[in-house]
Amino acid sequence: MDSFMAQIKSLAQSLYPCSAQNLHQELRLHVLLNSSVTCNDGSPAGYYLKESKGSRRWLLFLEGGWYCFNRENCNGRYETMRRLMSSKDWPITRTGTGILSSQPEENPHWWNANMVFIPYCSSDVWSGASAKTEKNEFVFMGALIIQEVVKELMGKGLGNAKVLLLAGSSAGGTGVFLNVDRVAEQLEQLGYPGIQVRGLADSGWFLDNKQYRRTDCIDTITCAPTEAIRRGIRYWNGLVPERCKMQFKEGDEWNCFFGYKIYPTLRCPVFVVQWLFDEAQLTVDNVHLTGQPVQEGQWLYIQNLGRELRNTLKDVAASFAPACLSHEIITRNHWTDIQVKGTSLPRALHCWDRSLHDSNKNGKAPLKGCPIHLIDSCPWPHCNPTCPTIRDQYTGQEMNVIQFLMHMGFDVQKMAQQQGLEPSKLLGMLSSGS
Repeated sequence: MDSFMAQIKSLAQSLYPCSAQNLHQELRLHVLLNSSVTCNDGSPAGYYLKESKGSRRWLLFLEGGWYCFNRENCNGRYETMRRLMSSKDWPITRTGTGILSSQPEENPHWWNANMVFIPYCSSDVWSGASAKTEKNEFVFMGALIIQEVVKELMGKGLGNAKVLLLAGSSAGGTGVFLNVDRVAEQLEQLGYPGIQVRGLADSGWFLDNKQYRRTDCIDTITCAPTEAIRRGIRYWNGLVPERCKMQFKEGDEWNCFFGYKIYPTLRCPVFVVQWLFDEAQLTVDNVHLTGQPVQEGQWLYIQNLGRELRNTLKDVAASFAPACLSHEIITRNHWTDIQVKGTSLPRALHCWDRSLHDSNKNGKAPLKGCPIHLIDSCPWPHCNPTCPTIRDQYTGQEMNVIQFLMHMGFDVQKMAQQQGLEPSKLLGMLSSGS
């Protein structure tokens, strides 16, 4: 396999001799020229860029990292996670990984694109449009930062783009839903209606479901997602897209932060990547996997969460939803390893690219053997054998599927004995959903 990848790399380098010199180039920090658009603490916002001369594809990535929604928890965030609220300690360069990598073997279809990494320093799920005032200790300018970056990139070749892919993970994934149409409108207003704007939302499709155990809304972790966002929008002066806003009455704009509610209102095509058992979702739902076997109620809740999520994705044209317990994937260097029904995520994205390209041309039927709607049907966390490795939170040891299920309180050996089966046979049956 390694020698095969080496051949691919040398072939890529010979086909793109200009890009070959840039294969190891890092993304470099650019501070926004418009100094009025800032991070929470008033330090300048910015972006990291690695240009790829000759490529007409641009990938703009929105970083994730939760949010804060009132003065107390924003102060706490500033003490403990300052780089998510300030640019003062940002490094001069960053190395792109996963879909931001310039290495063909790590990033088979996008390695040659112009890469832009936009650090998250607005704590507002990329929605804020608040101005600096005497009263505000912090400002929230997530939506404005994206607009400003797009404007600046016009002078760096974005105007020649054929495709702009707005991608993001976690809060950045939700930020894709909130901003993708706005970016398309901005490019039209700037006189570039021909640039195809698309979205790629990773781990940002949250559910506004009932928590496993209700808790008071004290901080980001304990607060039910709907309540946190409801408070946040007011605090951030958050913007939601007009088409989504019109679906809800005044005061209910928080609905637009939830993928399954905003997705049907979007004009731009968006590819949704979502773990069926997302760790951040379980955290806000107060299911804490602490290393103790889970109780039956938690186990049923977790399985039901997977079912609910699968349901909300059934009408999403382009999706990749593995039955794994994890969070974020597209910038991980192992992102090529995960498969759903035998198709990897980079392959599914490539198929999606091709389907959009073909439908622009002549509305052809979907490509045979090139699926873009991939959702695991097996019913419990990590029933997909390509899931990322799980480690015991206390010992750091890797766990196989049987160990993991026992750790979750599911006694595979005992269950198999009762059924008169080999444990491996039982696992196979469970994996296939039977």
